[in-house]
Amino acid sequence: MSKEQSYQKAAQEILRLVGGKENIVSAAHCATRLRLVLQDEKKADVDGILKTELVKGQFANAGQFQIIIGSGTVDEVYKYFVQYAEISESTKSEVKQAADQKMNSVQKLVKMLSDMFVPIIPALVASGLLMGLNNILTASGLFVPGQSLVEAYPAMADVASMINTFASAAYSFLPILIGFSAARMFGANPYLGAVVGMIMVSGDLLNAYSYGTAVSEGTIPVWNIFGLQIEKVGYQGTVLPVLAAVAILAFIEKRLHRVIPEALDNLLTPALSVLITSFLTFTIVGGVMRTAGDWITNGLLWLHDSLGVIGGMVFGFIYAPLTMTGMHHSLLPVDIQLIASGASFLLAIAACNNVAQGGATLAAMVCTKDKKLKGVAASSGISALLGITEPAMFGVNLKLKYPFYAAMIGSAVGCGYVTLTNVQNISPGAAGIIGFICIRSDGILNFLIGTLLSLAVGFAVTVAFSRMKKFNPELNG
Repeated sequence: MSKEQSYQKAAQEILRLVGGKENIVSAAHCATRLRLVLQDEKKADVDGILKTELVKGQFANAGQFQIIIGSGTVDEVYKYFVQYAEISESTKSEVKQAADQKMNSVQKLVKMLSDMFVPIIPALVASGLLMGLNNILTASGLFVPGQSLVEAYPAMADVASMINTFASAAYSFLPILIGFSAARMFGANPYLGAVVGMIMVSGDLLNAYSYGTAVSEGTIPVWNIFGLQIEKVGYQGTVLPVLAAVAILAFIEKRLHRVIPEALDNLLTPALSVLITSFLTFTIVGGVMRTAGDWITNGLLWLHDSLGVIGGMVFGFIYAPLTMTGMHHSLLPVDIQLIASGASFLLAIAACNNVAQGGATLAAMVCTKDKKLKGVAASSGISALLGITEPAMFGVNLKLKYPFYAAMIGSAVGCGYVTLTNVQNISPGAAGIIGFICIRSDGILNFLIGTLLSLAVGFAVTVAFSRMKKFNPELNG
């Protein structure tokens, strides 16, 4: 059979197994996966799809039924698939829009948070890496006994100072980045969203990091507006207040567009939107949301600090099920808020989970008798070690079940260790073994130990489970 014929056959088989052309809402593809939105996912024969030639895995996420085929090959299969399904080609954004209609309220909220924060991650990662470089230069005893590189070589002091200035910018002005991104999500003018963010970190305000000291000293500056005292305090490093402010901005802007005459719209709508939003932010919304954000952050810190190893192990054990539902995206704003306050512990938790999934997948590759699954497990296992777990988790571990349980155990062990040793990250980053570059310098070694523990335990428990008929169906034949 020629390659062209194999593409055609795979497309026909997939179309039949997903329930026929009448069950297709839309179809697109990315670099490796066929992304479908189905009328009824229950009509799809998942087992049959996984046995189809060229298919390497399958999973459903965020309303999309995704079939892993592979780089290059998926383009050819997709070409015939849309032809046989008699549908027009869709872009990934169109498929996402169709998938959004099938989500419940919680799924939509999680997706909104993900879409809002993912675009600003490169800026935060860049700042985090620069912070890491600054930490290397200023950490005592890392290279020179009893001294930092800056202390040992004073000529490097200004270099470290300059790098620190570059590194702190994204977090100092975080509300501006969030304001722009959130405004796009809420349907407001993104530049007005950025302006609201700028107002919240204006140099005329008391820096948020000095607020605690000002409270104890009784020196908080205020505006006196017709007898109403409004605190002049900034929102550096906060997340929830700017999200709430931009949501209000979008609400006000959309309604002003409807009521203000067209001739005055471009003049009055932006000014009134910013004025009303900013006033509400500093009088009501900002304080309430700052408190809510502090409660969430302090709650997670309490769990982490009070429950210690047990808390870390529980968190690690349930992290994979959270990932299955997409709920792990809701932790991203909390991670950013923790980092803005100093450092976070969430990257180490996520990395241990991902590496454990990779270890379990590689063990499944060794244990399974299915040659096709071995090939899928080899590539997806390595991908999981680097922080991308979907192919490993959905294509191998959940299919066999016992590697998924083993990975949860491996994750729990690794997360317990990184919690015990208080491993913290100073920026978001790749949640895999290479994530050590975003870890505070004094925790890099323990981060690597924790992830390797997760890998080893996930691998070993998978091998153990594979030899038990209770867990491994392949032994029951």
